Amino acid sequence: MAKAKIKIKNLYKIFGNKPDQAIALVRQGISKQELLDEHKHVLGLSNINIDIPAKRIHVIMGLSGSGKSTLIRHINRLIEPTDGQVIVDGDDVMEMSSDQLIQFRRFTASMVFQKFALLPHRTVAQNAAYGLTIQGINEREAVERSQRWLERVGLGGFEKHFPAQLSGGMQQRVGLARALATDAEILLMDEAFSALDPLIRNDMQGILLDLQKELHKTIVFITHDLDEALRIGDQISILRDGAVIQDGDPQDIIMRPADDYIADFIKDINRGRVIKVSTLMSKASRVAGPKFESTALLEDVLTVLNQSETESGAVVDDKGKVVGKITMKDAIQAMARPQRAETGTRYK
Repeated sequence: MAKAKIKIKNLYKIFGNKPDQAIALVRQGISKQELLDEHKHVLGLSNINIDIPAKRIHVIMGLSGSGKSTLIRHINRLIEPTDGQVIVDGDDVMEMSSDQLIQFRRFTASMVFQKFALLPHRTVAQNAAYGLTIQGINEREAVERSQRWLERVGLGGFEKHFPAQLSGGMQQRVGLARALATDAEILLMDEAFSALDPLIRNDMQGILLDLQKELHKTIVFITHDLDEALRIGDQISILRDGAVIQDGDPQDIIMRPADDYIADFIKDINRGRVIKVSTLMSKASRVAGPKFESTALLEDVLTVLNQSETESGAVVDDKGKVVGKITMKDAIQAMARPQRAETGTRYK
């Protein structure tokens, strides 16, 4: 596994007048609803422990009110914690001075917001260059440097336009270009695509994945959409009521949901378009039948096996060497919905 770039340790956030008193109740096991009803405090985060690997896309997901946006705002300390640590490259963000925090936000961690957060009185070029400008780079050089990022996100020719003249998808591309122009190692994306319509959203996901293949940023991506999380995430943490209830790669979450809540969360996805051959294969060195790359999806495997009228096929690595075996039986079983954690019965 890649080295952790960000380590979140024992992080708590409680909103209210007496958070230090409320945190003792949370540690004793009081529920989020009880804390609100009986003590008028809101539990934002409860004992969050996550390692976010370097140069990967780590998705934090959950329903509204789960704490995901609160969590990402702790990474650059837009929100102060009640207790806990956020360690980036060995330095605790929570212990940074005001000057250190300003430098951290300017040079280390850029952010892309859900509502675009563009300056309406500045042009596309000026908005894209804004992060460089506050780094102290003169405006002309900043605009020149940001120009290539506007080109990369498909906005060449729109430099002199103002935000109001752009569609929502185009405005979000400006926000992405602005974040990338600073060359920050960490990219924080808070529901960055959720305000976009489905087609534009899908396009932006593709742009992000293409850029990541080249840039290898450490990206923390917030979403409430499971399909989006499964498409872009190398690692996924799922939150409920301010706590992490499962943390793992997409394949692990789909195949081994931690509890009934997760199983219910994933029950309606098209498993054939998510599960990879590498997740199901058994070890083998010599196998007859069709060959599949380890990244092939279950849906494609079933189609080929059915058309070839064979019960199994070989799994090969990127050099064409056989590394495993996939059977029709295993593929069909994997298409079934997950079992309930407690009862062992399948969801309907």
